[in-house]
Amino acid sequence: MSPISTLPVTCVESETKSSQAVLEPAARSSKTRWKVMCVDLAAPFDELSCPASYGGVWVIFFFEGVAFGHCELSREQLPLSSVQLAGVAARVSAEAVGDCLFDEGFRSPLPGLPSPKLQDPERALMRLTHCERPLDTLESTAGIAAPDSRVSVSVAVCTRERPQDLARCLASLENLAEAPLEIVVVDNAPESEATRQVVASFPGVRYRCEPRRGLSAARNAALSHATGDVVAFVDDDVVVHPDWMSRISRCFEDSGVMVATGLVLPAELETQAQLMFERDFQFFHQGYRRRRFDSDYFEASRATGAQVWTLGAGANMAIRRKAFDLGYRFDTRLGPGVFGGCGEDSEYWYRVLRDGWTCVYEPAACVFHYHRREMSALRRLVYEYMKGHAAALILQFAKSGHWGNLHRLFLQLPAEYSMLCLRLIATGFCLEDRILLRGSLGCFSGLAFAFALLKNSSPKTV
Repeated sequence: MSPISTLPVTCVESETKSSQAVLEPAARSSKTRWKVMCVDLAAPFDELSCPASYGGVWVIFFFEGVAFGHCELSREQLPLSSVQLAGVAARVSAEAVGDCLFDEGFRSPLPGLPSPKLQDPERALMRLTHCERPLDTLESTAGIAAPDSRVSVSVAVCTRERPQDLARCLASLENLAEAPLEIVVVDNAPESEATRQVVASFPGVRYRCEPRRGLSAARNAALSHATGDVVAFVDDDVVVHPDWMSRISRCFEDSGVMVATGLVLPAELETQAQLMFERDFQFFHQGYRRRRFDSDYFEASRATGAQVWTLGAGANMAIRRKAFDLGYRFDTRLGPGVFGGCGEDSEYWYRVLRDGWTCVYEPAACVFHYHRREMSALRRLVYEYMKGHAAALILQFAKSGHWGNLHRLFLQLPAEYSMLCLRLIATGFCLEDRILLRGSLGCFSGLAFAFALLKNSSPKTV
């Protein structure tokens, strides 16, 4: 049995004097390869060491198939004994464990809103630190118990000319603990037969060709052709956890939930670009605690711009098919594959929230993403993200009249980039900040693109 399953957090901390030092920010190693490791909190811990040729390890702690935290440990911080590792695990997973165990005290604050004031925060912390066998208690909670969803799920993979990535993704879907109603692959504006041939090698997987280019068009096609109550989307460059589908489908037992997203973890950190994407940019990772974005959240944050982009990532997203029947479509002017850049998913979520529906972030539903390996691809990705973000803000304002979108675009973003420029001057123009600054060029491009659209065309969502 794992040390953390038998020791209360206070005991682990007292026997792990160096655990606080271990969790200090890891030194920047000259080696850009980092090993991604998954550690089971319920299994006996072994000594943790750094494999040869790696600069460190990226450790993700799981219990019953649910991720509760991670830590970044450089080669200089290793090896760790089993007791030291238990101390680290207790510290990094405490908030997520508390979120599952207790009704209040550990809720994740919603972005753009002040953190809720707790009546007795010390009491909440004491309840957790004096929990004698936290994992035994956790195992019996609804947050960890095996879900029993009553909704049917269609899994959709939208892809374009990436047969190797697609084959890896479909192979992981074959290992789902609970089989979906169907798996649909949407081949977007294909230039070859490669995607069709991959799909043919996976019996039972449906193939659909969408000739209109763009991820938004492909997702609309998936929603149109799927037959399940829920359409769960994954990108072709992810592999899914065996429990992914059953856990994300559980979100839709609440009839008010129209969209759910899940946790996106790194599948590998083998290059400098992959490590930088995960460590410094955090476009995907939204933490290990659940979040619920409802009409109250939207109204409270609308004046300064509801931060819908923090809901999650389209790489791991599920939509109630009823949304399609109600007229919700991805805006085909946005999204990878068209000039508008990224941002199609958050713009979609904005309209769903605007109309009073609920979106949830469920970290128990996790996938592993293969980040871009080349630095040139990372630079381009940052540019496209911010281009799409700016364009989406303009389109959201045009469709809703909510001034908070302009507040975000013309006040918050300039302030953030001004601080970034000051940091560049102070830190000597480090590579990470230079790449982030490239996003400002994307913002200008997205702004020009959106204004041109509004000048020359009427709103278009299909």
